Amino acid sequence: MHPKLVVNLEKLKFNIGYLTQKMKEHDLSITAITKVHSADKEIVKVFDTFPDIEYFGDSRIENLITYQHASKKKILIRIPMSSEVKEVIQYADISFNSELSTIKQLNEEAKKQNKTHSVLLMVDLGDLREGFFQEAELMATVAKMTEMSHIKLIGLGTNLTCYGAVLPDEENLGQLLSYQAKIEEAFNLKLSMISGGNSSSLYLLDDSALTLPTGITNLRIGEAFFSGGETAHGRQYPEMHDDVFTLQAEIVELKEKPSFPIGTRGIDAFGQMPTFEDKGDRLRGILAVGRQDVVFDGLSPLDERLLIVGASSDHLIVDFTDSLATYCVGDVVEFKLNYGAMLAAFTSKYVSKSYIE
Repeated sequence: MHPKLVVNLEKLKFNIGYLTQKMKEHDLSITAITKVHSADKEIVKVFDTFPDIEYFGDSRIENLITYQHASKKKILIRIPMSSEVKEVIQYADISFNSELSTIKQLNEEAKKQNKTHSVLLMVDLGDLREGFFQEAELMATVAKMTEMSHIKLIGLGTNLTCYGAVLPDEENLGQLLSYQAKIEEAFNLKLSMISGGNSSSLYLLDDSALTLPTGITNLRIGEAFFSGGETAHGRQYPEMHDDVFTLQAEIVELKEKPSFPIGTRGIDAFGQMPTFEDKGDRLRGILAVGRQDVVFDGLSPLDERLLIVGASSDHLIVDFTDSLATYCVGDVVEFKLNYGAMLAAFTSKYVSKSYIE
């Protein structure tokens, strides 16, 4: 049934092999992030066969629960909510944290469950998302953690590019390593995991003018496995596949219509006033997929002569005029997806999945 996500597992295996080898050459441990595909069981199964992947990470505890059988250590990469502390201790081996009050709750719950829970402290290096921003607060939190009986501080991490679009580089990642050195000296600790970001840090493995600083031990990779490239500059690796996922949507209407709306205009269903270019009459198709299913401007038709005009909740409007192919109602149109479109399509219960082995 359409709309449908088609997952090419063979291409995925190739991409995983290529990237894990690249990271292994730089002595990096790998956290495979499972949130973009909502911890899809077939995809998780593929990742679990790669011994060079040591960790699975997700921002939703619900997703970690679904693959407790997997051989990898599980990391909750979103700062835990107080309301999920019990589940965090039960289902996550490691959690990323930035609030002392939450860490105290994790310690108390770990006591109840007779477990030792590992914690990685997040540091904000300027992207202004999660993490300690003041060194004094970071050091004071570490001091308190050394007094906790069921919490083990294993490292530091940072997140870059996701909110403020700040690129990882030698300077900001060097600051993370500086914090590591201060903590290890002040508290006689050894921090084994220094997680230097996500797929946007991969460019530092290839840039001749920049390098990933020695001492960064881990990267958290999600998007790059599926998009086939680093995400700091959007550069594709020519060896990798950029179409592990494709979206199929069915044409439900195909008619010639004006390209400019007729009548007095107000705001649309999403509170916006869209703009239009009058191109005269065009062959316009309606596809049975919409904003409730996918981020439509993250789609790229495989038929490059098709033009996405817009979308409503349930419909994608596509200009077919310039295509060299002949389309009919009932035909299927295929699209590549960017990160936002992948995330939404896998989350939508209205999008089915199929797999190419």
